[in-house]
Amino acid sequence: MLQLLHELNQLLAILFFFCYAYQFVYSLVALCPSVPLPEGKVHRFAVLVAARNEAGVIARLIDSIHQQDYPAGMLDVYVVADNCTDNTAQVAREAGARVWERFDRSQVGKGYALRWLFEQMKAQPDCPAYDGYLIFDADNLLDPGYMTAINRPFSAGYRIVTSYRSSKNYGDNWISAGYSLWFLREARFLNHPRMLLGTSCAVSGTGFLVHHEIIEKNGGWKHFLLTEDIEFTVDSILHGERVGYCHDAIFYDEQPTQFSQSWWQRLRWTKGGFQVFGQYGTRMAERIVRPGCSFWNRFSCLDMLLNMMPAAVLTMLSLIVNTAALVVSLLTPGMQLWAVLIPVFRSMAGGCGLLLLMGGLVLATEWKRIPCPVGKRLLYLLAFPLFMYTYIPISVAALFQKVEWRPIRHSVAKSLEQLRP
Repeated sequence: MLQLLHELNQLLAILFFFCYAYQFVYSLVALCPSVPLPEGKVHRFAVLVAARNEAGVIARLIDSIHQQDYPAGMLDVYVVADNCTDNTAQVAREAGARVWERFDRSQVGKGYALRWLFEQMKAQPDCPAYDGYLIFDADNLLDPGYMTAINRPFSAGYRIVTSYRSSKNYGDNWISAGYSLWFLREARFLNHPRMLLGTSCAVSGTGFLVHHEIIEKNGGWKHFLLTEDIEFTVDSILHGERVGYCHDAIFYDEQPTQFSQSWWQRLRWTKGGFQVFGQYGTRMAERIVRPGCSFWNRFSCLDMLLNMMPAAVLTMLSLIVNTAALVVSLLTPGMQLWAVLIPVFRSMAGGCGLLLLMGGLVLATEWKRIPCPVGKRLLYLLAFPLFMYTYIPISVAALFQKVEWRPIRHSVAKSLEQLRP
């Protein structure tokens, strides 16, 4: 049995390497600088924010939008105060946003709130015509050069552009640091090389720009799964769009610090990933082998497909195999438990080493952009593998548990000056 266990673990490791070997190439390309883009035409943008009980942070976001080094009159802010029980709407109005209040307990979630907001804007006869729409969460905070930077790839022809996601509270604890490292990795080691290689990047929750023609073609916002960002990315790629990325468009957001909040948020993300795979997986697989499709579109579908599913499946298979071996060893007379546990610990140690290497590379490349004391950066790097390994029980729970959208309360109302590394 021990030989079989060893061979099964080896097979799973080989499959994992085969699925993600291309990301080692990404890691090398990620060390290259961005390709400079010309300033281009100055476009008029609408900034859209779906907020639920965000009175404590939303004014900071709106202030950071008004402080952009972007031509005056080319930015307008719209807020949907979605099922709020506090004074979010009042605070947003006083900060200079145009606000609508929505009360609908039957259709809960960011996607429904955005659809409703687009409907309200369209119904206004005096609503200006916009070139694009920027989507942010209420806890976000924008670097002063954000709009100028993201306008460049938009002017260069990218009709969807995502941006660089940093954290307002990296140093709060190991949970917020774990989130932050992961998002920094997505920006630098996934989207940055994708942009350089000419394939499609991926939207990650918030901080992205969409061309008005896409919104009009979609009839507003039409993505309502638990992870509407992944659904939007995949659907856009299947419709021939190539998502761009701007490394110099920097924004900050707040990460959870309580494990209970983190559990429910990541449970929703994992369940949402399963939903997107179930709804779009077959179409993406067909696109990969369909004659006549461009290489970048085929590869983008493969990239998104691999990022949604194999890691969770292979991890759960490993868990099942090793748990079964452990049970058999306990029930088999004369079999030594340590003989089963050693390969498991060896596999976990290898995973920890890989995660520490990954996190260390992120720290090294993004060091100057991380608003956190040096000691905490290094200390929380050691906890990064633990943060990632907690995805294992979360993935298992997501298979069987019903998951609904839940708001995450935000309270970190820092200024940009406080976030300077």
